Amino acid sequence: MESMLNKLKSTVTKVTADVTSAVMGNPVTREFDVGRHIASGGNGLAWKIFNGTKKSTKQEVAVFVFDKKLIDKYQKFEKDQIIDSLKRGVQQLTRLRHPRLLTVQHPLEESRDCLAFCTEPVFASLANVLGSWDNLPSPLPSDIKEYKLYDVETKYGLLQVSEGLSFLHSSVKMVHGNITPENIILNKSGSWKIMGFDFCIQSTNPSEQEPKFPCKEWDPNLPSLCLPNPEYLAPEYILSVSCETASDMYSLGAVMYAVFNKGKPIFEVNKQDIYKSFSRQLDQLSRLSSSTLQNIPEEVREHVKLLLNVAPAVRPDADQMTKIPFFDDVGAMTLQYFDSLFQRDNLQKSQFFKGLPKVLPKLPKRVIIQRILPCLTSEFVNPDMVPFVLPNVLLIAEECTKEEYIKLILPDLGPVFKQQEPIQASNMILLIFLQKMDLLLTKTPPDEIKNSVLPMVYRALEAPSIQIQVRVNSLVCLGKILEYLDKWFVLDDILPFLQQIPSKEPAVLMGILGIYKCTFTHKKLGITKEQLAGKVLPHLIPLSIENNLNLNQFNSFICVIRDMLNRLEAEHKTKLEQLHVMQEQQKSLDIASQMSGSEETRSSGTGNQIDKVFNNGTDLLTSGSDSKENEMSSIQRKASLTLEEKQKLAKEQEQAQKLKSQQPLKPQSATVTPPVNKQTKDLTDTLIDNMSSLTSRPINQAQVASSNSFSSVPSMGVGMGFSSPIDSTKRNMTNGLNTNMGFQTAGFTMGSGLATQNFFSGPSATGATKMNIVPSANMPNYSPMNAASAISPLTQQNRPPDMSALDNLFGPQKPKVSMKQLAQQKSSQWVNQFVPPPGSPNASSTALGPQMNMVAQPGFGIQGNPFFSPQNFAQPADTMTNSSSASNDLKDLFG
Repeated sequence: MESMLNKLKSTVTKVTADVTSAVMGNPVTREFDVGRHIASGGNGLAWKIFNGTKKSTKQEVAVFVFDKKLIDKYQKFEKDQIIDSLKRGVQQLTRLRHPRLLTVQHPLEESRDCLAFCTEPVFASLANVLGSWDNLPSPLPSDIKEYKLYDVETKYGLLQVSEGLSFLHSSVKMVHGNITPENIILNKSGSWKIMGFDFCIQSTNPSEQEPKFPCKEWDPNLPSLCLPNPEYLAPEYILSVSCETASDMYSLGAVMYAVFNKGKPIFEVNKQDIYKSFSRQLDQLSRLSSSTLQNIPEEVREHVKLLLNVAPAVRPDADQMTKIPFFDDVGAMTLQYFDSLFQRDNLQKSQFFKGLPKVLPKLPKRVIIQRILPCLTSEFVNPDMVPFVLPNVLLIAEECTKEEYIKLILPDLGPVFKQQEPIQASNMILLIFLQKMDLLLTKTPPDEIKNSVLPMVYRALEAPSIQIQVRVNSLVCLGKILEYLDKWFVLDDILPFLQQIPSKEPAVLMGILGIYKCTFTHKKLGITKEQLAGKVLPHLIPLSIENNLNLNQFNSFICVIRDMLNRLEAEHKTKLEQLHVMQEQQKSLDIASQMSGSEETRSSGTGNQIDKVFNNGTDLLTSGSDSKENEMSSIQRKASLTLEEKQKLAKEQEQAQKLKSQQPLKPQSATVTPPVNKQTKDLTDTLIDNMSSLTSRPINQAQVASSNSFSSVPSMGVGMGFSSPIDSTKRNMTNGLNTNMGFQTAGFTMGSGLATQNFFSGPSATGATKMNIVPSANMPNYSPMNAASAISPLTQQNRPPDMSALDNLFGPQKPKVSMKQLAQQKSSQWVNQFVPPPGSPNASSTALGPQMNMVAQPGFGIQGNPFFSPQNFAQPADTMTNSSSASNDLKDLFG
């Protein structure tokens, strides 16, 4: 069995090689490259069809080859008859030009081994599609073997053949003489074309008179290739040796029967006794039963029966057949319109393209890709038609696979992405693309997104005459593209580009915020700590207080800004903690160990904390227990230092080595009073006195400005760390002050048991500021009575002193939040961050205008991505003056 298969394989290979070598000797190969054997056609399927390309233009063609070895069995004069018949058919086809006839690209060429000519690209013959596979390559091409004719293809194909016959009969005054499935060719786009004019008959009468067609008597002695196919031949050819245009109509009826009966002809003909076969056929035609035509669609069954009528005069002519209701199919009419598209003006085309989206879902995918898509993409050369054609092309793209899209559609979209003229059409094109951004991002390769889609989005943002919706959709597009881009490209190009957008419309601002948020939270992208501090936050914070933003939109900005600040704080704090741990591990001598034991004992409170600041560089605001926990966590993360940080650490180590070689600092006697100096003056007493006086009298701005006590507070910790002459009493008092006052991240809070006022916060709800001081037990002259007497004036007069001047000393107002609260804050989910808090006044209002309900549609869009609902970025009603016109344009465009 295996030897038989190998023998068959070798035979097929040998035949293919022989055909290829035969073609190589033909003059056609001078201008055309011959490719793969794809089909067969012509009388007796004698022509092998190859795909090919023109060498000069790379234009695709089909190469028809007749191998003379097929007729080696015939005598020389018979060979000559066959060759002459084949030549005549090709030469006649070359002289005729009509859309329903196969187009010849290169005339017939003869060589010693073969005949060859070139035509438009071809798929196969109708006979191949219907199951006649003679002269086909082995193994059989799967696209032919599995090919299925759809109803719309059959209807329109038969209509095309009828139109071709109408041209021959009416305009050329010619009878084809051999209309069969073998001589009907399906080109690459699926159109049915007529070929095989080997037995055509020209009228002998002048054109103004009734045409007359001479007919030759059937000669059974001739080779079969010199005779038409008798199974599709009208009876009058054989029985009365006559023919007319109605004879071709009989052949059309026989073809229609074969199409609806899987390629089987209506009658089998015995070629050995053809006259007897036709006599019997004539009798059967005269009483054609309904059961014989049962496979033919009912709406065309009677017309087929008329075409197969014995009397030629009863048969419909070709022009009449083109007008039967069977061909009034919406799909067939659509395909017919595309074939005549070049005859239409722009107005007719635009109306047709507007209605096309309703028709496309009714047509088979293969028909759309083969027949409609090439016609649509060919209209891209007409700039005015692109806004009408593009929606249909993108609609087809949605039904294509990614591979089909890349191969069939994307190459033609390239110039459309860059189209900028005329302006009105360009604006519509941008709008259409932005609305189909999901499709483009899903099926377009990343490189092409960067090269074609992204520049289009930039152009949409920069266009001054485009409606606001386009700008918003452009930002939406940028947000969707982010995950396909490199991190450096986003940080270096896209984020700086956002800062150049001049528009302050709420929808645009929310689009900008969304891009920052996506970049900030994306695992692959992210924004560095330096960029957050230097570029992003300085851009977002001013935008957050734009007057056009409503409450929900403002909350969205604040939520993102807060998340960024939290990360900025966490990352930088982690870096400092890592540096601290590395320094502790590297230092061989702890400077704090040089202090006296008694000094360390006395300074167990504030002094110990200050020593830690001097020795370790940790924040004064960090408690001892927190520092231990942070040290443990920092040790685990110490390996993440950058090269620059390690270099900085090395320099600090060098400085530590220098300090080692110096004499250790010795504390001075506690009884020695330091000289009075502005820079080293101990302001503890003054600070306490001034704070106490605040409870009994108001402080005006001038007094605060002239006071040295509060202006010295920021440097108080450092002064205490370096000034050893401070006596024990003052040190304990200061320790008590620091312990009870308690520094916090968001402000400076005094007291722990009573209501306190944050120096960084604004006035209280009553318009006044209250400061209640609870001195520690270490504070001199402290007694409960003194404390009560100090507080009593506030209670009795109910007039707290005006503390607004302190706000100017300690900077802008900030909310009072503890370090623990900041650490416990969690970043909001993207879906929830733009939803107003429950119970807020605007909980049911929209954040981005009437087109985006923040309750019904949380966040920017679906699936945690803010950029899947372009309508969410529409501006509020009072600023969207142009939105209605854009919507109307889309309604007109999409019907």
